[in-house]
Amino acid sequence: MKVLVTGGAGYIGSHTVSGLLKSGYEVVVLDNLSSGFREAVDPKAYFYQGNVNDKTLLKEIFKSHKMDAVIHFAAKLIVEESVAKPQEYYFNNLVSSLLLFKECVANGVNNIIFSSTAAVYGESLDGNLLNESSACKPINPYGKTKLFVERMLQDLEQAGLLRYVILRYFNVAGAEVNGGNGQRTKGATHLIKIASEAAAGKRKEVMVFGTNYPTPDGTCVRDYIHVQDLASAHLKALKYLIDGGKSDTFNCGYSKGYSVLEVLDHMKKVSHSDFEVKYSARRKGDAPSVVSDAQKIKSVLGWKPEYDKIDLICETAYEWEKSRP
Repeated sequence: MKVLVTGGAGYIGSHTVSGLLKSGYEVVVLDNLSSGFREAVDPKAYFYQGNVNDKTLLKEIFKSHKMDAVIHFAAKLIVEESVAKPQEYYFNNLVSSLLLFKECVANGVNNIIFSSTAAVYGESLDGNLLNESSACKPINPYGKTKLFVERMLQDLEQAGLLRYVILRYFNVAGAEVNGGNGQRTKGATHLIKIASEAAAGKRKEVMVFGTNYPTPDGTCVRDYIHVQDLASAHLKALKYLIDGGKSDTFNCGYSKGYSVLEVLDHMKKVSHSDFEVKYSARRKGDAPSVVSDAQKIKSVLGWKPEYDKIDLICETAYEWEKSRP
């Protein structure tokens, strides 16, 4: 079976591509390399460099390869940037998705896995875990664009044009335990990536944004998921769709929250380093606490996380960073 992976040169996409190839799928990758890396893509995959909103290129890809499914990662995804440049996020995340789905429908490709986000939920102030039925009230353009694409898929499914699995990621981190792949992103904004850079001596300090949130230590709380566990969730979702599963939405997390300060303590412990931590005002668009209820994906898809320990996530991120020039 052949799968198109948009954004397959990115952090999560490249890990998923490797998993697909190991499971016997043929893989076609489309990535414009604006934030992805060609060297992250397994050479056994077909590779096209370009934008998802390039209609001519999309038609060429679908004409050249008979796809059985599409996994759609390609998107802009930095919360703070989305607040400053909403027009770019609406164009890149919404228009590109619409053009992709239109081409899927035209070519009879009706198995779609969409890379969504916990940012669709917005703020979680009561301390309760967020499940798939929790109200969606995104507080930044990034979360809003992802939610709109979810609604787009639901409407296409209602019209009988395709079936989908929406995976709502919580905070993805870590690297392959064998050190073969990790997060290459330059100018990263994710906490564990930044902390691993500081631990490896590539940053002078780590900045903590906001210490007066309504959380136990005043810093934001997040649910962190290892990138290999997230990649395996995509393989489970693909098999589910191919086997005739109905369209559905699943959280991808561990149902355990860690504050910014707790994560920094864990990184210092596994790296045996004591990098400097500084404090600043809150950033726009950051929710106080976002933690998953991830029981549904386990019961429906049979997903079983293997790397659900914060120390392991921090350690693999640090070892990867230390190995990179």
